[in-house]
Amino acid sequence: MGYVWIIASRYLRSKRRLNFITLVSLLAVGGVLIGVAALTIVLSVMNGFEDQVQQRIAGTNAHVAVLGGDDAPIPPDPALERVILRTVPDGRLAPFVYGKVMVASRHGIDGMVLKGVDPDRERQVTDILARLSPPNGSFEGGDLDGIALGQELASRLRVIRGDIILISVPTDEGGLLGGTPRTRRLRVSSIFRSGLYEYDSSFGVVPMHTAQDFFALGSDVTGYQLRIPDMFRAQEVSRHLDAALGPGYRTTNWIDLNRNLFAWMRIEKAVMFTILILIVIVAAVNIVSSLVMLVLEKRRDIGVLRTMGVTPRGIMRIFLLQGTLIGLAGTGLGLGLGCAVSFALGRYKLLHLPGEIYFIDTLPVKMQWHDFVFVAVAATLTCFLASLYPAWQAARLAPVQTIRYE
Repeated sequence: MGYVWIIASRYLRSKRRLNFITLVSLLAVGGVLIGVAALTIVLSVMNGFEDQVQQRIAGTNAHVAVLGGDDAPIPPDPALERVILRTVPDGRLAPFVYGKVMVASRHGIDGMVLKGVDPDRERQVTDILARLSPPNGSFEGGDLDGIALGQELASRLRVIRGDIILISVPTDEGGLLGGTPRTRRLRVSSIFRSGLYEYDSSFGVVPMHTAQDFFALGSDVTGYQLRIPDMFRAQEVSRHLDAALGPGYRTTNWIDLNRNLFAWMRIEKAVMFTILILIVIVAAVNIVSSLVMLVLEKRRDIGVLRTMGVTPRGIMRIFLLQGTLIGLAGTGLGLGLGCAVSFALGRYKLLHLPGEIYFIDTLPVKMQWHDFVFVAVAATLTCFLASLYPAWQAARLAPVQTIRYE
């Protein structure tokens, strides 16, 4: 490979004037640079969005939930809690009550999910109470029980802190025509913004005793929420709990509940990669053009090398190495530019997003080394493959004909 490297690098370091072949080669390097930089920046931003969505979902919901086998209320049972914590010794556990209700204000009617929590234990499993406005807000409603409403739901109902709302749920008591709906007046004590529209537009949170009394559960609960140190082990923990608790209970986890969302995000990431790699492919076409013209220009050199004993494989390696070096130059510069721009976007928050549309105010960025390695390998391989045809054509040239032609 000694002479191959010397000849290929000499062609690249040529001191002759800038001609058309050199210009095409520079355009190829620039195309690879732009394509690789765009790929790394876009993948870093998409990783940032995915990470933010995961953190918000896993923060608003518990990582794992234990429910009754037929969704029936679960009576208080300290032994059940001990089994759960023995199965997941590093977990944090909190009971909850969950149900759908109608909610009405003086300005409108809507549907809502009413969630009853134990505030002290809830703070150990979700971040929802940490997002109350005002900070450290409580459920104190004066003469009425308090409720924390999602920001979007409060906006649709046109209520603010201190306003009174009415919640109701149908009952099956009262004969053939049904019973009178069970109703209760609550005072809006806090507003929360989880950052996810689904929760902010349909959730209300009340103390545990308020929800138990309203749904006539007595001391029963809907289930238990579990938070684990590594939220990505939720499916594994869910399987262990199913085996430990038996058929009388079932478990859910945040990954299975949002499987379609994450599948869509993975597909979107793959599509974006496919679209942006086309920029690198266009640059590879320029590499083909520059090498084909270089082969035509270096016919005499190729003939001389062949007469000196260089094999067709050696000639092919020279032009393959030259095309690969062009790809490596563009890839290296592109990775450097992509890293610099991604770091600047993440560190200095250069781009701001409309908070009323997105759940974050600045463009999120998360750089992952395996994405950078994958982009670098894909770009370099594309440039190598683009060099195969010109190198093969150079290797086919007959030495006598090339020297006679010159």
